Amino acid sequence: MSVPKHIAIIMDGNGRWAKKRGLPRNAGHTAGAKNVEKICLAAKKLGIKYLTLYAFSTENWMRPEAEVKALMKLLSGYLDKCVQTAHENKMHLRVIGDISRLDPKFQEQILEAERISSVYDDLHLTIAINYGSRDEILRAMRKVGTAIRDKELTPEEITEETFQQYLDTKDLPDPDLLIRTSGEQRLSNYLLWQLAYSEFYFTDVAWPEFDEEELKKALNVFENRDRRYGGIKEE
Repeated sequence: MSVPKHIAIIMDGNGRWAKKRGLPRNAGHTAGAKNVEKICLAAKKLGIKYLTLYAFSTENWMRPEAEVKALMKLLSGYLDKCVQTAHENKMHLRVIGDISRLDPKFQEQILEAERISSVYDDLHLTIAINYGSRDEILRAMRKVGTAIRDKELTPEEITEETFQQYLDTKDLPDPDLLIRTSGEQRLSNYLLWQLAYSEFYFTDVAWPEFDEEELKKALNVFENRDRRYGGIKEE
């Protein structure tokens, strides 16, 4: 099986999974958080090196306040567990997005988790928290503008490679495959720059039910895609 180096996932359907079972939405988010560890272990087992997960978008602040608070508490608790998981599975954890809007204690927790896990490289897990791709690109443009103002960069020096160094994902390869669960078929402001040449895989399976076998199905589809990068694929 041809295994992609980097998979990005939009973990969708937690709320619908809960509603279908007569449970509150937060029960779906809890089930979804538990599934993250399972998919991390499956990804490592299958030889995937980079896994990037969309946990909380810049648009998610518009959800009911109680749900946002519950999500933040869940993410904070998951990060604590991630440190233990990182040690056990030699996993390097990163967080992308504008964390400045998060609670200061949560920001400290993120930085500490990144520091502790930075010695590992068996699996690189990136979690997008308060992330939106348009916001990321705007923040990158402001950094470029500052660099030009401070004469650290000239407009003529700006290339795709240069610009990528100002994105949140500057230390990551672009995803080979995007997976979105629960039937939706849109990017929802996720990694718009980075997904330019990625393959897309959409499934009706809700995130809490997306297991190793479902991941293998996505990998099988990826393996059979005719991968092209603007030219003609060699026979």
